[in-house]
Amino acid sequence: METGSSSSNFKLYDRLELLEYDDRLVVKSLESPGEGFSICRRQGIIAPLSEASSSGKPSKTSTIYGVAGTIRLLAGTYVLVITSRKEVGSFLGKPVYRVESMKFLACNEALRFSNSQEKRDEAYFMTLLKTVEATPGLYYSYETDITVNLQRRFKLMEGWASKPLWKQADPRFVWNRHLLEELIEYKLDRFIIPLLQGNILKLLLPRVFQLISMCLSFQVAQLKLKNSPATFTLLSRRCTRRLGTRMWRRGANLEGDTANFIETEQLLEFEGFRCSSLQIRGSIPLLWEQIVDLSYKPQLRIINHEETPQVVERHFTDLFQRYGETIALDLTDKHGDEGQLSAAYAAEMQKLPNVRYVSFDFHYVCGSSNFDNLRVLYDQISEDYEKQGYFLVDKDDKILEEQKGIIRSNCIDCLDRTNVTQSYFAQKSLNIQLQRLGVFASNEYISMFPEDYLKFRTLWAEQGDEISLEYAGTHALKGDLVRYGKQTVSGLIKDGMSALSRYYMNNFHDGIRQDALDLVSGRYTVSKSNPSPFQLNSFESLSYLPVASALVIGGLTLTTFSIQQAGRNSQHYVSSVVWAGVTAGVMALVKANGRQFCSRPRLCRLV
Repeated sequence: METGSSSSNFKLYDRLELLEYDDRLVVKSLESPGEGFSICRRQGIIAPLSEASSSGKPSKTSTIYGVAGTIRLLAGTYVLVITSRKEVGSFLGKPVYRVESMKFLACNEALRFSNSQEKRDEAYFMTLLKTVEATPGLYYSYETDITVNLQRRFKLMEGWASKPLWKQADPRFVWNRHLLEELIEYKLDRFIIPLLQGNILKLLLPRVFQLISMCLSFQVAQLKLKNSPATFTLLSRRCTRRLGTRMWRRGANLEGDTANFIETEQLLEFEGFRCSSLQIRGSIPLLWEQIVDLSYKPQLRIINHEETPQVVERHFTDLFQRYGETIALDLTDKHGDEGQLSAAYAAEMQKLPNVRYVSFDFHYVCGSSNFDNLRVLYDQISEDYEKQGYFLVDKDDKILEEQKGIIRSNCIDCLDRTNVTQSYFAQKSLNIQLQRLGVFASNEYISMFPEDYLKFRTLWAEQGDEISLEYAGTHALKGDLVRYGKQTVSGLIKDGMSALSRYYMNNFHDGIRQDALDLVSGRYTVSKSNPSPFQLNSFESLSYLPVASALVIGGLTLTTFSIQQAGRNSQHYVSSVVWAGVTAGVMALVKANGRQFCSRPRLCRLV
């Protein structure tokens, strides 16, 4: 068993010096100047630090906080470095940082020898790298792994924490796993930083009337609770096996990996005791798609495939091996497109052992504001849920309880309805744990302490926002249901703005974001021996959208003007009809070819 507290734990170099020469980049540890490596700017070759490689006067010297990896494109290698960071708290006593900014440095001197098509391709790839630089929600620690949950840490063999961090990490949750391959090959263990995408939020529950800061999405607030200090941490880990954006990564792939799969761990630390409870979310594990087409809610389409039963089985077999028996909560509507998808999911679930499938129409039961109606769902599964339990160790690291199963929640996006539901079950779990530890009596609950209950729910709402930003590009909807248990006017306005932002992002930006994620995750590999993906998909439909928009707006303007002038000159009637016809024709053309006017990924297929 390893908890990460041993003095022999592996530690990364936390401050580095970057020296930029005309022909090479040199990275050195500031605490151990003899440790480092160089990268040739012409061929991208990595070499251990030598006296020759660090000699001469660099054109630029700067401090960086980690090397997140390298990627090879057509004209050379690009190195991703962390240029700024922020300490946002701790995990099991070790500092945790959030990436504030990062940058790709080019080692592409061979670009000048490339042909015109390669230069065009490289320019697009470099645009994708700029998108990657702005990736939100990346966290890491120099002293401990943050990708492995507490229960699994206690199951690992002695000596685990002394291994390099990249060997300790759960590869499912290492965002930059593909980018680290060259650094791993050259055994640069103390420079290799596994990055986790998700979020880490911490709540301090101090003694009564003793005010203390709370790290709430890393904003300061204050709270009080009864008479016992405790620490509450919420940590979400995004899986990289089917990484993508909201509309371009739906459902499962043939291996059974699902889009927007996230493991959320709720940690409670009290007088040396540590509790952990896990929940997971993930897209419905069928083969299905929802291609953007300029409509607000594109049509769902189930992909009929002979391997669909095996896909579902692979997914839940993997969950059973990792987490135990699974309760699958399906929160989708039971009518329309969602209803057809839900019915197909339910039919496949009847074939599986070790899984309890529960269908719960969230919108029908809870509407837009009845958060408390989730008790109907809880009453339905409470016995099985409480049997699953939670993980608990005492101050001597003796295991007192183990979590024996998991709740897997999904709606369509696995964002808004899912986050409301998970926060409800998290509250139930927290009550059980606080009662077990003696902080609460058997008839006391977190909801009986209004100020602290609001802080707890706000923590979950902030988590929902960050997860939504990573997948959909906007804040979560229904955040007020989590924060206050009801919908507010300001919440409705915020949801409306977020819905419009989602529409814009999904239709006009996410194709590029999806390409960037496919590139950085290694799903698409750049190779000179392969034909250009842009020659294969050469029609730039998006470039016609401004023209179509201008024609529609111009047509409406001229039609309106012609109608206003029609009373003075009968010829304007004809003009009005002509321009109205042109406008209607353009609008019909755009609607009929909506998919062609949207931003589409160009590197990989959907499944």
